[in-house]
Amino acid sequence: MSGKRGTSRIGVGLIGFGTIGTGVVKVLRENAPVIEQRLGAELRLVRIADLDLETDRGVELSDIRFDADASGLIADPEVQIVIELIGGYDVARRFILEALAAGKHVVTANKALLALHGRELFGAAEAAGLDIAFEAAVGGGIPVLRSLREGLAANRIERVLGILNGTTNYVLTEMERTGEDFDVVLKRAQDLGYAEADPTFDVDGIDAAHKLALLTTMAFGAELTFEDIPTEGIRGLRPIDFELATEFGYRIKLLGIARSHRSADGEERIEVGVQPTMVPESSLLAKVDGAMNAIEVRGNAVGPTLYYGAGAGEMPTASAVVADLMEIAREIVRGGRGRVAPLSYQPRFIEAKSFVTDAERHGRALLRLIVRDEAGTLGRIATLLGESGIAIESIVRRGQGEAGPVSIVVLTRSASEEAFQKATEGLSALPEVLETPRRIRIEEEG
Repeated sequence: MSGKRGTSRIGVGLIGFGTIGTGVVKVLRENAPVIEQRLGAELRLVRIADLDLETDRGVELSDIRFDADASGLIADPEVQIVIELIGGYDVARRFILEALAAGKHVVTANKALLALHGRELFGAAEAAGLDIAFEAAVGGGIPVLRSLREGLAANRIERVLGILNGTTNYVLTEMERTGEDFDVVLKRAQDLGYAEADPTFDVDGIDAAHKLALLTTMAFGAELTFEDIPTEGIRGLRPIDFELATEFGYRIKLLGIARSHRSADGEERIEVGVQPTMVPESSLLAKVDGAMNAIEVRGNAVGPTLYYGAGAGEMPTASAVVADLMEIAREIVRGGRGRVAPLSYQPRFIEAKSFVTDAERHGRALLRLIVRDEAGTLGRIATLLGESGIAIESIVRRGQGEAGPVSIVVLTRSASEEAFQKATEGLSALPEVLETPRRIRIEEEG
C-alpha cells in the first residue's frame, strides 16, 4: 500500500489503550517525521481496541478506528503489526496467539506473560515465520534487551545484575532518606502513583523475577520461568537496616542477579535470585535512586556495561514499544523477518540448565535478630553461627534492654547459602530470639 512521498505504509493495530497505549499514540504522532526518515516507511496506527470507549485520553483519534473488537482488529487486512498492551496472562496470551495465527507480527510489553508462557509464544511465532518484539518488557525505555541481542552478541555473558523495579527502588530510597517505616513510605508511593493499589507484584519481588527470567534466557540461553527464581521482596525491612548499611559503607537495593558458573570441563550452571542486597556505596548501582532502573551486564570480552534510565512510565515505555514497531517494520520493508533471534540465542540452543546448589552459593551477609536482653545471648548466637559454618566479622548490639527487646546485628564473612539456611533455622528456635532473623545479602563490587 503506497503512502505519502512514495514511501511504504505499514499498518499497526493497538490492543489496550491505557497509559502506555496512550503514550504509543503520542510517540507515533509527535515523532512521525523522524520515524519515517529513519525507517523509510510510514508507520500508521489504523485501529485501536479497548473495553473503555469513554475515557478521554487526550490524543487525536479522528483518523483511527476505535472500538472494543480486538479480534476484528487482528483480522483486519490493513493491520500488519499488532501491539498487545492489556497485560495479564490468559486474555493477552489468546490475543497474541490469534494474531500469530492470522499472520501478524506482535509487539508486547507483557513481561509477566513472556516469563511464564514465553516458550509457547515464541515457538508459535517461529512456526509461523513471524516476530514477537518485547523491548519494553524489561527496563521500560532502557534498550538493554537490544544490547544483549546485538551489541553484546560476541560476548559470553558472565553476569546480569540490576535494579529492575522502580517502585521498590523508590520505597528503599525513601526509607533510607527519611528513616520512616515501610508502610508509611509505601502509602506515599501509592499516593504519588509510583505504586499500584495492590503493590504485591512489586514489593514481593515478583515483577523483578519476571524481568530476570527474560534476561537470564537472553544472557545464557537458559530455559526457565520466573517460578524457577528464588525471590524475596522488601517487606520486613526496617529503618535500622538502612542505618546499619550506611555504617558499614553500603546501601540497600532490591537486585535481580543472574550469574554463569563454568566448571573446568566447560559445563555451565546458572545462579539466579531476586532479593534485597547491600551494595557498596561507591558502586554505580548504589547511586541509582528514586524510581529509576539500572542494569549491569558483564561480558567476557567487553567487561562491565551499565544501562540506566526510567524503567516505567507512559513515554519511556512507549519509546521502547515504538522502537520495536520500527524494528519489525524494517524487516517488512526488506521482505524478511527475524534478522536477530528474539531471545538472542537460536531457539534450538535454548535449553534447561542446571542451577548452582545452595552448598555452592557463597557470599557475605548482614543478619539482624530481635532478642530478649539476657545474659549469654550473644554467646549462644555466636556459637550457633559457628556450628552452622558461619564466621563473624563484627557483631553489634542495639537498644537499651531493660527487659525489652534489643537488636543484635551480625556482619558475617563469606558462607554458603546452605549454611545461612541452617543458621536461620537454628537461631529461630532459640527461646530468646523473638522473630525470624532477617538476612540481607552483600554483593561485592566485581
